[in-house]
Amino acid sequence: MNRRKFIRNAGLGLGALTMAPNMAFAAKDVSPFTSHRPEKSKRHFTSKAIDKAVAAFKNDCSDPELAWMFENCFPNTLDTTVDHSIIDGKPDTFIITGDINAMWLRDSTAQVWPYLPFCQEDKKLKTMIHGLINRQTKCILIDPYANAFNKDDKTVSHWASDMTDMKPELHERKWEIDSLCYAMRLAHGYWKTTGDTTPFDANWEQSIKAIVQTFKEQQRKDGNGPYSFMRKTNKQEDTLPLWGAGAPTKPVGLICSMFRPSDDATVFPFLIPSNYFAVEELRHVAEMLKAMNMDQQLAKACMDLANEVDQALKVYARAEVKGIGTVIPFEVDGFVNQLLEDDGNIPSCLSLPYLGAIEKTDPLYLNTRKFLLSDMNPYFAKGKAGEGITGPHVGKDNIWPMAIVMRAMTSTSDEEIKFCIDMLKKTHAGTGFMHESFDKDDPTKFSRSWFAWANTLFGELIWDLYQQKPHLVSC
Repeated sequence: MNRRKFIRNAGLGLGALTMAPNMAFAAKDVSPFTSHRPEKSKRHFTSKAIDKAVAAFKNDCSDPELAWMFENCFPNTLDTTVDHSIIDGKPDTFIITGDINAMWLRDSTAQVWPYLPFCQEDKKLKTMIHGLINRQTKCILIDPYANAFNKDDKTVSHWASDMTDMKPELHERKWEIDSLCYAMRLAHGYWKTTGDTTPFDANWEQSIKAIVQTFKEQQRKDGNGPYSFMRKTNKQEDTLPLWGAGAPTKPVGLICSMFRPSDDATVFPFLIPSNYFAVEELRHVAEMLKAMNMDQQLAKACMDLANEVDQALKVYARAEVKGIGTVIPFEVDGFVNQLLEDDGNIPSCLSLPYLGAIEKTDPLYLNTRKFLLSDMNPYFAKGKAGEGITGPHVGKDNIWPMAIVMRAMTSTSDEEIKFCIDMLKKTHAGTGFMHESFDKDDPTKFSRSWFAWANTLFGELIWDLYQQKPHLVSC
């Protein structure tokens, strides 16, 4: 259950790496670039379209290490985390995050997101993602404030003793705006890609109502709303002050997020990247409701809320940095307090163009990016192994590969993109997989050997470059 466990592999052979059971290296490995995918009979889910993509890239890529990493990483979610079935005649998909046997709304969406373009040629893959939408709908209707869920109500969560409204189906109940945003993102992305409206029934419509209600409650215009959270812990970031209510805010139209996507508590509850994300996804859902002739009042409520938050961002999500100019702060409270930093997870200020919330050429974003990738950002580290954004979740000297991927995905410079790819190649510690974080001076010190989101996100970057700029991935 400890997401912060570090593994040191210095001086060990590949076969000695500490890995999760279905991520173990096979004893027959004779080459440093032998596939580390599970045997076909042990894969949780197979997609002919994804396997075809892996084979195509391997065939065209002249860099054997990069081809090997892509082969290991891109299908990792399918190979190791998917539990797909039919329940009551409908597809149902439960996707664990990797080394934790629970499903995060955020992680599960991000894990399958790169597979959406392949749904048109792979009906089995399409049905699996349809099942995930169904499962996320169920989860939101159980509790829209929860971030992570058990497969059923019989599993006892490690966090069952948290002082909040825990239910048997919940793994964790940390209120994070992005959890609901990711579910909306998957629904919209699936609909736009496939044209299929089957998942969007009355239950899904009810889940959108629950999302809007939750967002409005967490604007905290009339008190703190129904949510509170405390945990017995010696880690400040794992609980909330003021008897579980969190730090005070001034009601200005922004939405409070008591925790970040890293699952760490916010310092100031208006988490700006997540508010940007909410604006984007509320508008997407409004588009869906209108197009499918569903509840038009709900569609209007989504648009009205998106516009209100958007206007508040223009007023309150601005900060001045000497020598750079106006930037986007990470957190604010609606009074005068602002936190200027970023986090290695997504959404982050760095990732906003990836989420469609701002153009990567926008001067405001460029200023923000310049600040984030500098030593003015307290959570930017540079060491012997690499450089990048860190965060309090695993320490200020531990760089997140996901943030390096985001840096590449939001860059307009081929040189910078190549720099990021080379850094990812140098810091996987010989495993062929991405990790949650690695020490800035020694990549053999890393956290989470089995983190499926990071693996699939790396695959998404490489596949996108293969399609758009193949020369950057040696193709």
